[in-house]
Amino acid sequence: MWVFLLMMSLLLCPVAASTARPDVKPGCQDKCGNVSVPYPFGILERSCAMNKHFFLNCSSGADGQPELLFARNFPAREISVLEGTLTASLYTAFTCYNETGSRTDNYPQSFTLGSGPFMLSDTRNVFTVIGCDTYAGMTNYEFTYGAACLSLCTEDVNMSDGNPCSGSGCCQTPIPKGLKSLNYPLSSFYNYTNVSDFNLCGFAFLVDKKSFKISDWPLSRKPKYGKDAYTTDIVIEWVVKNETCEQAKANQSTYACGTNAKCTYPENIGQGYRCLCNEGFEGNPYLPEGCQDIDECKVRGKNACQEGTCENVIGDYKCRCPRGKYGDGKTGCKGVGINTIIAVIGLALAVLLLLIGAWWMSKLIKRRKCIQLKKLFFKRNGGLLLQQQLSSSDGSVQKTKIFSSNELEKATDYFNENRILGHGGQGTVYKGMLADGSIVAVKKSTIVDEEKLEEFINEVVILSQINHRNVVRLLGCCLETDVPLLVYEFIPNGTLSHYLHEQNEDFTLSWESRLRIASEAAGAISYLHSTASIPIYHRDIKSTNILLDEKYRAKVSDFGTSRSVSIDQTHLTTKVQGTFGYLDPEYFRTSQLTGKSDVYSFGVVLVELLSGKKPIFLTHSLKTMSLAEHFIELMEDSRLFDIIDAQVKGDCTEEEAIVIANLAKRCLNMNGRNRPTMREVAMELEGILLSRNGINIQQMVEVDNSSRSISCSSFEIGTDVPLDCKPLTSSETW
Repeated sequence: MWVFLLMMSLLLCPVAASTARPDVKPGCQDKCGNVSVPYPFGILERSCAMNKHFFLNCSSGADGQPELLFARNFPAREISVLEGTLTASLYTAFTCYNETGSRTDNYPQSFTLGSGPFMLSDTRNVFTVIGCDTYAGMTNYEFTYGAACLSLCTEDVNMSDGNPCSGSGCCQTPIPKGLKSLNYPLSSFYNYTNVSDFNLCGFAFLVDKKSFKISDWPLSRKPKYGKDAYTTDIVIEWVVKNETCEQAKANQSTYACGTNAKCTYPENIGQGYRCLCNEGFEGNPYLPEGCQDIDECKVRGKNACQEGTCENVIGDYKCRCPRGKYGDGKTGCKGVGINTIIAVIGLALAVLLLLIGAWWMSKLIKRRKCIQLKKLFFKRNGGLLLQQQLSSSDGSVQKTKIFSSNELEKATDYFNENRILGHGGQGTVYKGMLADGSIVAVKKSTIVDEEKLEEFINEVVILSQINHRNVVRLLGCCLETDVPLLVYEFIPNGTLSHYLHEQNEDFTLSWESRLRIASEAAGAISYLHSTASIPIYHRDIKSTNILLDEKYRAKVSDFGTSRSVSIDQTHLTTKVQGTFGYLDPEYFRTSQLTGKSDVYSFGVVLVELLSGKKPIFLTHSLKTMSLAEHFIELMEDSRLFDIIDAQVKGDCTEEEAIVIANLAKRCLNMNGRNRPTMREVAMELEGILLSRNGINIQQMVEVDNSSRSISCSSFEIGTDVPLDCKPLTSSETW
């Protein structure tokens, strides 16, 4: 193992040595202290520099450490071959005064870069003056250039980096291009007497813009001496020679650019030339072999191969397309490679597996979410309340089927609007067909709130307890949807109201049909009041809640507002609910619900059957009127036959009309105690039907002068009416 590592290190050593790019001539030192000295500069030996102008002095400084000096007295800090710059340190000029205005210190600055191809950078350097009573003028040695900078202030200025150097405590001015020398003495207008409490010294210096920070120069600063004296960095630009590229190339013996390098002109100097490595090479362009080939394939960001294999060539690189493709890999290969095919197949399989996994996970999550949602809906839709009712019931409720939401969605074509049969106070009814082909009516309740929940569960419990041929049968319910659903037997022929109040040329209700429907509905309501296991008050008896089946038999529906009561209870105090025109006035006033409240509503239905009018209708003068009130007024005025429906006058006998009218009037009595019970109403209607079929019914009838009600001592359908049984209007008008 150790032998292997030793062999590998020996193999890598020459590679590492070959990749190192020298910046100096062979045998020359490349550093002075911590400062690198690349060719064309040189130290120690003049032969290490291109010429005398680039030979720098490397000697011990004041601290004993090696110090690189440019132009004899400028400490050099950095040399850049690529940018053609040399950064050096320069002492600042200053002048100081005491409180009386006498000068205590004065150090003007003056320097020159010599005759070599060096000049001060006009883009990097800026002349700066610090102080509140400071004036500095600057000129070159030849006096071909001159400028000045004045800094004034009357109070201490906050010298923070965010403040501009614009004349208050600090002043800056640029220098011209090609400047090789500079002289800048300092002076004062008032000898700092006006600002002596916070500023006694002024400074002037040339400085690199990148290194200058105004916060380093507070107005209270005083000068230092020796090695601690204040210095600033200045940038010196250089060229190889003050020649054009054509002139330099004409004499190859003095041409400064090495192999794989080219001659260029500096942008900001305007004189002389520099050398730059050709594209695809890097290194020191002034050495004969200083520009080395760049392996673009190994250096990140150096090649633009979109695909394929990068292959390095001298000064450039190639992008070879993968097998099966052709073209230039730099701009994009054409065709489909084997690797691409394999990658696409692999990616497709991965995506397919990912999709299958995602689908499976989604299905699993959806199933769990659906189960949780159904549980939430079951609880919100009163499932717990229904369970409570189930536990307290005698078992009849448990016969109700629980449908799934999917089953009812399919049955109603996802509750399609075309399946709507009608809208009620507690929801919308849809026509549906179950999987076994049976037709049902699905009632979708309105948005659930706490009040609606009790009504919904109440309807389920009540309907589950009812077993009567003239009551709409509840088949089941669904509580796992966002709103509760009830499933009823489907009643095909609509509502009684539809046949009474809407024109229908194909079918009209005969008088006998009306009597039968009234008898069937009364029997159903009587069953609810007295025969059911628990007395039930409907609270919303009206013609729209009496449905007609295929044989036009009555079916009482819509138990959303119904209330069940104990057998020993005479009434129930509730929130008033019902439909105007049918609502019991006594119940409306007292909020006490009794069986007589349903009797009043049924009385309105009897008047509807008798008259064909709506419970609330418009008179000839377009005045809204209650049918019940209008009927009572006509009865009081002995004008009963003014209200008889013209469609049944031919079938209805006077005696039947009088008996039905008297029954309706008794039902509409304002005092509930004076109304008959629904059992009495049902028996009387059944007797009328039996009499119409030829069976004699003996009834005792008296004339009540106070109410003008009419009764017959004895009548048989088809026989003459006794003298004491007179119609409320003359027979001529009948």
